[in-house]
Order: sequence, then structure tokens, then C-alpha cells
Amino acid sequence: MPLHYEVHGPADGEAVLLSSGLGGSAAFWQPQLGALVEAGHRVIAYDQRGTGRSPAALNAGYAIADMARDVVQILDATSTPRCHLVGHALGGLVGLQLALDEPSRVASLVLVNAWSKPNPHSARCFDARLALLDACGPRAYVEAQPIFLYPAAWCAEHAQRVADEVDHAFAHFPGEANMRARIGALRAFDVDARLGDITMPSLVAAAMDDALVPWTCSQRLADGLHDVTLHFMPHGGHAHSVTEAGAFNRSLLDFLTRVSAPGVLA
Repeated sequence: MPLHYEVHGPADGEAVLLSSGLGGSAAFWQPQLGALVEAGHRVIAYDQRGTGRSPAALNAGYAIADMARDVVQILDATSTPRCHLVGHALGGLVGLQLALDEPSRVASLVLVNAWSKPNPHSARCFDARLALLDACGPRAYVEAQPIFLYPAAWCAEHAQRVADEVDHAFAHFPGEANMRARIGALRAFDVDARLGDITMPSLVAAAMDDALVPWTCSQRLADGLHDVTLHFMPHGGHAHSVTEAGAFNRSLLDFLTRVSAPGVLA
């Protein structure tokens, strides 16, 4: 079944493909869409396979490499030879995998609260989330989701928005089997020994108060990749591209402007 994707902005703009985290939805990038289009980029966002408007039954062996092949499918469908790939968490893993498998399709990488190998803290978080799903079902699982995404003060200040997001996530829950398959894929991902093979420019962005993925994972990416811009924010949580969208967007656009300059990607 074809994947749902959206294309925004001028047809002749440099392509930026947005790949979401575990939720998989193109809507996650709404805080970035306007800024990217206004800057002249052609923006591609999509619902990942087995989520949202891209329904599919995922098998138990589903892997990040499968998700990277889906991105190639979208690039081909949109006649996009290569793109700047912006990935949040799981979406960042997809970007790393694509950079290894199809480097000619990736002009640059933006890795937001991503990682190169498993770590014990995130594993504990996913164990707890899966236990909640097993014992209490999807509603309890999505009720807990904001705890991992956002800082506590932000959740309290935006209580209605958070409640609406929880209701939407429950109404569009991809199914327990798909969720387990997606979590299994990200937990199995490990390209740490291959980071040195990735040579395109990369922006590694992280919030130091991320409750799900330690900021040290982003430091590890920066240490292992070749051409890196590292941007740490003290606050913002796992979804700091949402909670601190202004600061994140400035860093993103500055990076894209630099790597898009004549001669940089020649």
C-alpha cells in the first residue's frame, strides 16, 4: 500500500524531508513547516508505514532499514534525487540508516534527540511503556506519552493541548502489534561502529532535559560523525522542536542555509 505524503513549498526549492519519531505522523512537524516553506524549501512530510494515513500491518521483524527503504520510495514518488533529511528520534535513526544505505540520496542530516546504539535508560523507559500497554491497554499507554515527550512545566501550562493530543493519539492508535513492531525496530538499531562512514554534513540537536533519550547519545553522535554542528538546548524535553520551536527553527534554518551555500554540497 502506498505511503501518505505531503509536499509543501516551491517546486524548485531544495528538498527537506521530515521524518517523525515513534508516533510516525507528519503532523508532528507543524511547528517547522511554515518556517521551512518561508525560507524557500520544498518540504516533504509523511506518515510512516503502519501509522496514521499509511495503514499497514507490520511484521515482527520490521526494522529501521525497512523504514529507510520507505523514504526512498517517497523520494522516487516525488521525483526528488536527494534531500536534507530532518529526523526526530526514530526518524533520526531512519536518516542514519538511509545515509549508510543510499548516501547519494541524502544531502545533509538533522538528528533530533537521536542515537546510534541502545542505552539502558531508554531501554528501561520502553520496558515501562510496553508493560503499561500489556497490562492496561492503549488508553493508558497514550496517557503516559506526554511524560516522555514534554517537560512537566510545559505539560502543566499547556494542559488542554496535551489532553487533546492524548485523545487524538488514542483515536489514531496504530494497534498494539504495530506499536510493538516499531518499538522493537528502534530498540534493535545499532550503527555505532559505522558512524565514521557517514560523511555528509549533520546537525545534531538535543535537549539536555530529555527524559527519554539522554543527551549523551547526541554527544556520541557528534563524536562519531565527520562534519557535525552540535546544538544543545538546556530545556525543551524530548520534543523540544515543539516546546522550543522558535529556537529550534533558528538553528535548523541556519544549518540548512550553511550547507546549501554554493559549493558546500558540490
